[in-house]
Amino acid sequence: MNSLKGHVLVASPYLVDPNFVQTIVLMIHHTEEGAFGLVVNRRLEKSVSELWQEVSDTPCERHDLLHIGGPVAGPLMALHDNAAYSELEVIPGVYFSAQREHLEQLVAEDRGNCLLFLGHSGWAGGQLEAELATGSWLVAPADPDLVFDESADVWRRVTYQIGREELADILKPRIRPKDPTLN
Repeated sequence: MNSLKGHVLVASPYLVDPNFVQTIVLMIHHTEEGAFGLVVNRRLEKSVSELWQEVSDTPCERHDLLHIGGPVAGPLMALHDNAAYSELEVIPGVYFSAQREHLEQLVAEDRGNCLLFLGHSGWAGGQLEAELATGSWLVAPADPDLVFDESADVWRRVTYQIGREELADILKPRIRPKDPTLN
């Protein structure tokens, strides 16, 4: 089994599960026993500072919106670019945190990239592989620009790029220009 840790799952246009329609999931952990990831392109209408006032007495300077990491309840978690406050490097430049002291440090300053999540996405052993086999998900390498992209059309752009790459692989042109409109 090839681990998908450090990759993104991009919901297929045919995936109809309302929890995952048009989502991009960064895979944090993936083994034969199961998988765990966070949806990076779905936000709540509640800010980090609003939630922080409910759960902590420590200062919070982050006012961006919380993210919905998936349908599975769990602790508050973060993806960010500060290695000093991380438990795990997911990919170069993207770190994962769930420990309270790390989260407190991350929200105390409004610096750098930091996404905070309620909930996560989880799969039992073999479940994700079955979903991949049915075409529910497209897989792509993750990079920090994609993980921290807050634009509304990120799913559409990533899906288009994956489709373009797949088509090019199928057609296997001998010489493939970067921009075919220049032909």
